[in-house]
Amino acid sequence: MNATLILCDSAQVSEGKLFLLGGGWSVTGPGMSPMAIAMKVDVGWSEAPEAHHWELFLQDNDGGAITVETPEGPQPVEVRGDFQIGTPQGVPLGSDIPVNLAINLGPLPLPPGGRYRWILTIDGESQPDWNATFSTMALPQGDVAEGGEPSEAPRPISED
Repeated sequence: MNATLILCDSAQVSEGKLFLLGGGWSVTGPGMSPMAIAMKVDVGWSEAPEAHHWELFLQDNDGGAITVETPEGPQPVEVRGDFQIGTPQGVPLGSDIPVNLAINLGPLPLPPGGRYRWILTIDGESQPDWNATFSTMALPQGDVAEGGEPSEAPRPISED
């Protein structure tokens, strides 16, 4: 099995095709914004009839789990799902069969100036390239209001 992950603003699967908006970025922020992970999984012919379970885990640069506050307390940022595709008619015997998945997420409260990585596992296994890494931009110097929140005041536009 092989997998490719692409970070994007939004993703959708329709008629087996993967559609991306704002795809291929690796830097976001510094404020919160929605994101999506577009995944293309190439399933081997012999693995296609079996049920498969996938999981995405968001980690910091050191491999620690990213957590967010929920009504039940802090929870790790994780997404899970299952797929089973069978062997479609017309596909040559022995071919890999693509499975396209689109995971759209709301804004995540990630601190500015951080580095993060989505890690994919399928059936409990992962490969070194089954990840998507991104950074959040740091706040510009002096752009923090009282209480540590970003300033909402507009900055003057300089004329050159």
